[in-house]
Amino acid sequence: MKLPRRQFLHLAAGAAAQPALSRIARAQTYPSRPVHLIVGFAAGGGTDIAARLTGQWLSERLGKPFIVENRPGAGSSVAAEAVGNASPDGYTLLVAGAANAVNATLYDKLNFNFTRDFVPVAGILNSPLVMVVNPSFPATTVRDFIAYAQAHPGSINMASAGVGSATHMTGEFFKMMTGLDMPHVPYRGVAPAIVDLLGGQVQVIFADFSAIEQIKAGKLRALGVTTAQRAQALPDVPTVGEFVPGYEASGWYGIVAPRNTPAEIVDTLNREINAVLADPRLTARFADLGATALAISPADFGKLIAAETEKWGKVVKFAGIKPE
Repeated sequence: MKLPRRQFLHLAAGAAAQPALSRIARAQTYPSRPVHLIVGFAAGGGTDIAARLTGQWLSERLGKPFIVENRPGAGSSVAAEAVGNASPDGYTLLVAGAANAVNATLYDKLNFNFTRDFVPVAGILNSPLVMVVNPSFPATTVRDFIAYAQAHPGSINMASAGVGSATHMTGEFFKMMTGLDMPHVPYRGVAPAIVDLLGGQVQVIFADFSAIEQIKAGKLRALGVTTAQRAQALPDVPTVGEFVPGYEASGWYGIVAPRNTPAEIVDTLNREINAVLADPRLTARFADLGATALAISPADFGKLIAAETEKWGKVVKFAGIKPE
């Protein structure tokens, strides 16, 4: 049967509009069920805190639970692989950080490619790490620490949240720039590493902001922050760079989704997360932790990931770091 030209054009236009209408409807109804935020480290560390703070605000804003799941292992690679294999529908997301950028160089054989198999969604926060020791340690400044380590090579055990974690890489960067010999002791997260630091089993860690309350309580001694500028939350603590010129590093966290996640869902998440990050209550909480909101576009978050991958790749190769 031959359709009149006007009727044919009307039907064709309607058919062409269907995908766009479907995308709009999908974005308008998202999320319609709980969203899972997968964290690659143990509870209590920086990645976990970033996830729980953001998830709580998103749950309140969007009316659906944002559930945090901790799947530690291989410096967040276990979590990343799980999310990479999940359905690309916006309901399983990875809380990513510097460790994921590091792993691109650290591991020769991963079952995924971080820059290829994930879509940047949104940043969460940016923060300094803090070089901390037990208050009984015989050094009160970075300069004193370096002098002690030079006089006692191999006797200072450096803890981290795991091979390739931000806490590990900032420490290796410090070792690279100072030439110090400090054996590395990896843990399955910052929290258990700090427990052993408090107990004296290890002597130093470049901790994320999860340690700030213990620093303020005097349970840990902060020697220096890793960023170029001093942290608002610890104004009396100098930067490591004041003693080691050129040293600078920061911890960052954000959300990525499996490849092929619809652009409209990515845009919805980015818009809602950035709205959450603009809430004065959350920014005040970040400030208490020494962190600042990282409200950026998916494209700019992708550029950050690429730059961090290149930077830490150089440290991995220089230090000859191998996965656990």
